[in-house]
Amino acid sequence: MPHPVDVHVGKRIRHRRWLVGMTQQQLAESVGIKFQQIQKYETGANRVSASRLWDIAASMDVDVSFFFEGLEPQETQAQPPADRPSDLLGDKEALDLVRSYYAIPENQRRRLFDLARVLSDVA
Repeated sequence: MPHPVDVHVGKRIRHRRWLVGMTQQQLAESVGIKFQQIQKYETGANRVSASRLWDIAASMDVDVSFFFEGLEPQETQAQPPADRPSDLLGDKEALDLVRSYYAIPENQRRRLFDLARVLSDVA
């Protein structure tokens, strides 16, 4: 059974790869491994070594700490509200929404953000 930290790091790799628009093949080539290894990292089936994580972070232009953001001890993790998926990074709809959001010009994006904030306060 995969360790929860390996699963978390793998999800963050997949999340970042998806946000920058890289395929598993492109990421694998940039760090000198096969895409199947990236698949195993992303599922948490294989652990990512420190040096490999360093290479992955560099190829996706992010700090290594990005892969550990949001990681908390299991005992202190709060349960998400019932109307929210337990894994936002694994939710395709949420990731599609984020990608679409950042494709909007900044001035319109700010207005959309304000609208979303108002609507969520009303609900």
